[in-house]
Amino acid sequence: MGRHKTVDRNNLLDLAEEIVRTQGAAALTIDSLAKAAGITKGGVQYTFPSKVAMIEALCSRWMESYETLFAKLIAPDPSPVDVIHAHVGATFTDNSHAQAKAASMMTGMLQSPEFISATQNWYRRRMHALDPSAPEDRRARLAFLATEGAFFLRYFGFLDMTDEEWTAIFRDIRSNFTTERQAPEDN
Repeated sequence: MGRHKTVDRNNLLDLAEEIVRTQGAAALTIDSLAKAAGITKGGVQYTFPSKVAMIEALCSRWMESYETLFAKLIAPDPSPVDVIHAHVGATFTDNSHAQAKAASMMTGMLQSPEFISATQNWYRRRMHALDPSAPEDRRARLAFLATEGAFFLRYFGFLDMTDEEWTAIFRDIRSNFTTERQAPEDN
């Protein structure tokens, strides 16, 4: 009796991201993933019992990658504004996997009400401590929203943007946020 082919979970996730990136979220099925991996549907289902489980794994992998980078950029005992600084840095630094992240997020949002709820909670937690009456916190809120907007516009394909333009947007957000953070507020 021959040895069974080993199913590589990370390879399946890479292929799933590629399917979403190249064919759209609707094209991601257990069958399409099995074909892309050259294995049976049962092989995919051994790793991901359902499409929802596959989507959750895609989203979890993205969040782990993001959180690792975010942790490297966050200051000890961070203020709410420090949290936003680290978010801006993590979003613009992790360019190599950004399209895969966007694909994972889009797939999750389109398929899973639970993911929508989890994403809404993540955004609430990220911004909850910002004080809208404090000028520095308002600037942080704008930097956060500008960062998210730039990310979604670029990686969902709504606005073509070169790497140079992406880098320039990051510099603009960072310099306005940092310069104004250090300057006294004009009343």
